[in-house]
Amino acid sequence: MGRGRVQLKRIENKINRQVTFSKRRAGLLKKAHEISVLCDAEVALIVFSHKGKLFEYSTDSCMEKILERYERYSYAERQLVATESQPQGNWSMEYNRLKAKVDLLQKNHRHYMGEDLDSLSLKELQNLEQQLDTAIKHIRSKKNQLISESISELQRKEKAIQEQNAMLAKQIKEREKTVAQAQQSQWGQHQQQLGLNTSTSFLLPQPPHPCLNIGGTYQEEATDQVRRNELDLTLEPIYTCHLGYFAA
Repeated sequence: MGRGRVQLKRIENKINRQVTFSKRRAGLLKKAHEISVLCDAEVALIVFSHKGKLFEYSTDSCMEKILERYERYSYAERQLVATESQPQGNWSMEYNRLKAKVDLLQKNHRHYMGEDLDSLSLKELQNLEQQLDTAIKHIRSKKNQLISESISELQRKEKAIQEQNAMLAKQIKEREKTVAQAQQSQWGQHQQQLGLNTSTSFLLPQPPHPCLNIGGTYQEEATDQVRRNELDLTLEPIYTCHLGYFAA
């Protein structure tokens, strides 16, 4: 005959209640361990007896980590539920708050631009002036820094350009010197060649002098006449010598 169904209600007998608590507690801790091992789950079990005694079980003895995780999860859930359950009036309040903030920012911007200053008091104007002075100091400091950096960069570029120009000028001078030496060498060779040609021309026989050829007969007669004159000049001392001999 099987066991009958146990009616779930408080056990009045104190001894039976204590025995049942011990048995069920052991079974509950066993089931918690089994589910943590079989399903690779993180389990935290806390049991207080009717006398206030604590019995607990946690996976790998990390009760604090599990409770901290539970607190984070439950807080996020509560925040989500609270956000979803906010009435429409809260959205209106948020809109009005953001709108007022935008209006204030626009008003301050107009004041910084020098507009709508009639509504400001003397103290507010002094505060605005101090803020603007501070802002101008920061702006000037940043501008001077940028100008100084720009000047340094330009000076560095100028120095690099000057060095490059000096190098190019040196290369140009060297090239001009090389060209001048080559030209001087060529000129010397040319002068030497001209000197050799002049010496050779003096040693060679000179060509006959050119004459005007008016007619063939006249030129031959003129040539014969010149030869006769030369012959007469050659023979004249000989005749003189022979005449002196006969005179003696």
